[in-house]
Amino acid sequence: QVQLVESGGGLVQPGGSLRLSCSASGFTFSNYAMSWYCQAPGKERELVAGITSRGGSTNYADSVKGRFTISRDNAKNMVYLQMNSLKPEDTAVYYCNAVIYTSGQGFVRYWGQGTQVTVSS
Repeated sequence: QVQLVESGGGLVQPGGSLRLSCSASGFTFSNYAMSWYCQAPGKERELVAGITSRGGSTNYADSVKGRFTISRDNAKNMVYLQMNSLKPEDTAVYYCNAVIYTSGQGFVRYWGQGTQVTVSS
């Protein structure tokens, strides 16, 4: 079955960096776009960054452009989010996401369990 497992979150000071990782399994990873979402307390989950199946194109939320970089390694079934110049407002749970075609169900959106990022001095 499809599994997405995030890691790399933690507590970091403003201006610091973190690298989130997402390990994917249960589907042909190189066939699908991947994305990262975040959800802060009391807010809706929102898109942070996305990357196409071969990594040729990326997109970012305006709030993270120039600070975050999404990348992937199709040989390892991994997607990453490099987060630099972190701000307190980046504090949220970060989720790996994929929309996978599943036989009998059509396209299904899958989420990881999330990893907490806290930016605070």
